[in-house]
Amino acid sequence: MEKTRATQIEALREQFQKHGVRKVKLGGFDVDGVLRGKYLSLEKFWGAAEGGLGFCDVIFGWDLGDQLYDNATVTGWHTGYPDVRATVDLATFRMIPWEPGTAAFLLDFEAEPGKPLAVSPRQLLKRVEDKARSMGFLVKVASEYEFFLFRETPESVRAKGYANLSPLSPGMFGYSWLRASENASLVHDLQDSLAAFDIEVEGFHTETGPGVYEAAIRYDQMLRGADKAALFKTAVKEICARHAVMPTFMAKWSKELPGCSGHLHQSLWTLDGHPLFLDARAYKGMSKLLQHYVAGQVALMPAMTALIAPTVNSYKRMVRGAWSPTMATWGVENRTTALRVIPGSPASTRVEYRFAAADMNPYIAIAASVAAGLHGVQHELPLPPETVGNGYDAKAEPLPPTLRAATEALSRSKETRELLGEAFVDHYVRTRDWECRQFESAVTRWELERYFEII
Repeated sequence: MEKTRATQIEALREQFQKHGVRKVKLGGFDVDGVLRGKYLSLEKFWGAAEGGLGFCDVIFGWDLGDQLYDNATVTGWHTGYPDVRATVDLATFRMIPWEPGTAAFLLDFEAEPGKPLAVSPRQLLKRVEDKARSMGFLVKVASEYEFFLFRETPESVRAKGYANLSPLSPGMFGYSWLRASENASLVHDLQDSLAAFDIEVEGFHTETGPGVYEAAIRYDQMLRGADKAALFKTAVKEICARHAVMPTFMAKWSKELPGCSGHLHQSLWTLDGHPLFLDARAYKGMSKLLQHYVAGQVALMPAMTALIAPTVNSYKRMVRGAWSPTMATWGVENRTTALRVIPGSPASTRVEYRFAAADMNPYIAIAASVAAGLHGVQHELPLPPETVGNGYDAKAEPLPPTLRAATEALSRSKETRELLGEAFVDHYVRTRDWECRQFESAVTRWELERYFEII
């Protein structure tokens, strides 16, 4: 065991004693961004902290409904679903405020000791972060989420068939001081508990729609920022459950109501902490580095759409006039484009990746979008023409309109395979093909209402 890790463990023992830790919760994220984990006793945890533990690799062999993929090659009946080695990232230690005496850690997965598991989303992100560092850049990211809140439970939404649900509050009240105050006990508990869970929310308000809120998570370095974004959704669900409230992070849960975005903010800094995106003398204050970064993201956005918009439902939000872009566009302070360049101080100048939704897997979405930006920097891609005005009227390359089309575009992309790795892209394409086939074979309520009687 490395001396540094031994030192970390010794410091953790002191923290455990200070916080009265009685049990530990460990977890890792699958391809769909679902947190899979377990409780460990203290004795078992200290052994895992030192030497790792086994974790069934089925979490990379089934979908978000625990249905086994029939096309996966990384694991399956042909491999016997063995354990992979999981290591505890000791730097992710946090206490769970709503579970007294419980500490939490995230896991990294290895194909073999010292070799990261290629299909693990967190390991994918770490590889992209390492690439940025090798180029001399520190990446800082922040995430925003919109989500609807209902006075429902997992049992009640199923009993109602996901129809006629009771929102936390009625009406279309974006930025409502009143609605937030009416639900102050929940609103304050969310902010305070998330902060105590090491997820600082620097902005929280109602959005347009019944019971819908938006949360802006404070920016951080790439890995910590992605961890916070990934943990946020599960944490919100756990906190809300204690108030008899249920959130949804679907991209578009209702045809009649707005969708839920998951915007990603990004900037590049030097390794010693100096921001690099602002140049007051350059075009619209955009440094050459920022121009190349945006150019790379625009160029690879159609091929990477499936990585950013991972579900069939993602594409119900990506329609004209729904505050979600439909083409690979960019603009300065333009909320109708896929990329919004936000000028400001040296530290606040950034690019906002706007077409991501709340259903994204933050590890994959951040890794892919940052990798595309670095691709533009590495190849000094020229900045395409800026979209001014309505982005829906732009002359630009359209984004794939369905998950099936997006998956096929990703499968064909040589650049994405080079940037993210053949093994990861191959596995991801297989999982999205599975997802498409589950939808294509489903008989929907729309079909029953349209055809059952009259056809």
